[in-house]
Parts: sequence; C-alpha cells; structure tokens
Amino acid sequence: MIRIELDEPTLARTRIATSPLWEAKCSLYLLDRYPDEAPWPYTGWARHARRVLAELPAAAPARLYSATGHWYPDFLGPVPPTASPTIAEELAVLRATPASVIAEQLPRYHRLDDLPDWLRPFVTDRQAALNRLADGLQAYWNAAIAPWWPAMRAALDEEVLHRARALAAHGPDALLADLHERVLWKKPVLTLVKPFDGEFTAVDQRLLLIPLIFSRGALTFSTDNSEILAVSYQARGSVLLADRPAVDRPATDPTVDRLAVLVGRGRSQVLRALTRPATTAGLAATLGLAPSTVSEQLSALLTAGVVHRRRVGRRVLYGLEPAGVALVQLVGDAPVTASA
Repeated sequence: MIRIELDEPTLARTRIATSPLWEAKCSLYLLDRYPDEAPWPYTGWARHARRVLAELPAAAPARLYSATGHWYPDFLGPVPPTASPTIAEELAVLRATPASVIAEQLPRYHRLDDLPDWLRPFVTDRQAALNRLADGLQAYWNAAIAPWWPAMRAALDEEVLHRARALAAHGPDALLADLHERVLWKKPVLTLVKPFDGEFTAVDQRLLLIPLIFSRGALTFSTDNSEILAVSYQARGSVLLADRPAVDRPATDPTVDRLAVLVGRGRSQVLRALTRPATTAGLAATLGLAPSTVSEQLSALLTAGVVHRRRVGRRVLYGLEPAGVALVQLVGDAPVTASA
C-alpha cells in the first residue's frame, strides 16, 4: 500500500492533465508485466510494440524503464509541464533536466558511490544520457504509439472533461472517492493499492491526476517534485487499442456475448463505453466507429430510455440512465453507476 497524506491546500489544488510521456513509459511497463502475451485489448498493440523494440535500434534506449524497478528518480518521468502537452514538449523537459535536480533526487534511491549501471550515465555524462533516452522515447513513440494517438487523445479528452466536470460540481473529495477501484480515499489519506509499501506527506503542494490508456490498473506516482504530487490512474478507452471490435472477444467471455445478443453488437459497444459520459466524437474515436454509426446507435438508445443527453457548454454529453446501468450490470455484469 502507498499512503499519501494530503493537507487541505494540496487537496484544494487538485488538477487533471494528460501526458504522452507517462503513456509511453507505462506502455513499456505493460510489456514487461506480460512478457509472453498482453491481455485484451492490448494484445495486438503489444505484438506490434515488441516488433518495434526488436527491429528498431533507435528505440532501444526506451528499454531503460525495464531496469528501474518499483522506485526510481522522478526526473526520468517528469510531471507534464502543461495540462495537455505534446510528446515533444515533455521530452524537451526531460532533455533539460538540470544537474542539480539529478543530484537532489538520486540519494533518495541509491548511494552515489554505488549507482546501478543504467543510472550512472546520468551523473557521469548527464546531457548525453538525457538526449539518448529522449531520442529513444521519441523513436519508440513514433513507431509504437503515434498511430493510435489521435484516438487515444480523443478518449483522454473525454476523460478529462468528465473528471473536470465532477471536480467543479462536487469538489476533490467526490472526485478522489470515484477515481479507481484501487485508489482509496479516506480523508486526509489517499491510498494506492500496490504490492509494496510507502508513506508520503504532501504539504502545500498541488495534486495532479493523470489518466492513462496504458495503465491497465497499474498506478504510478511522482513525489520528488517539491510543488506537485502526481498520481496516474486507468482511463476509460483502452478498447481503441484492440485489433478487433470489443464484441468480437473470444466466446469464453460471456459478458460481451450476452449483452450483444440482447441489444445488438453496436449498441452493446456504446452502452459499455458510456460508463462515463462522452460525446459522439469521443465515442467514435474510442470505439473505432464512424460518428454516423455512433449517432444512429445513440438515437436508438435514447428512444429506449437507457441513455440521456446533456449539454455542457458547447458539447453534448451522453450518459447512462438508471435503466441503462441496470441493463449493463444485470446482463453485462459491469460495475457502473448512473451518469449525471
């Protein structure tokens, strides 16, 4: 368990940001966790990413994250500089890491006279090591993630919109209480359910939440920054990485079969995706369907009374009515709640 005590100023400054760099490093962790074959919906993507790492020498430095273990200095995964940075902007931050930051963070993890081989170059030849890592991450990103990024970005935008709306309407307490099944909030302690222990205290900082498509339930966090405490969690939308539609899972998965048989394949996809409110464009990107197809399915679900439509500023969000929640829970066996 990782227990993080948050004081009131830190809690009040809760914000949300996306991070291509964190997506990249967590995708590498995912490949390490499943060395034989990654689970659905990451299976097809993981096969492609492994070929990239095996056949593209320029991406090899990105493998450094396989050597870090549970604890490593946060300069290797800096917090995003803005709410929605590009991978180039984040890699620029990585390249510009000052020697003073490295010198400050390293003693928290390793003795300076006994650094592991993978970490020593960041002391002996800092700029070359940072550039090598950033170049490797860029090459890995271009080949392994960039083809999926437009759809991922759309899904993450939907996630941020939903969470920001919840934060504005109900405050950080409600947001943290509904963040993830392995994120437990009992004020003032935020607990991340992990297989190792740690305790931290955040005083007069800012809590930054980072939704990740590649998390697959894994929770990462950054505590070395004196101003920002960052915590990642699983975002909705990983289905977009699948090499086939969600409803085409193996027949041994009764969840999808039952709901698809009852309401049809397209409508079952939309219902499952609406465990969090989304726009038509966001659903289309997440599910890999044409916007016109999604609109047609939403129209039918609205008529049936299992989905509602709400306008938020210039966007129209769709969410599940209680009847839709019951349908997905009873037939699809998915733990969801009605959307506001």
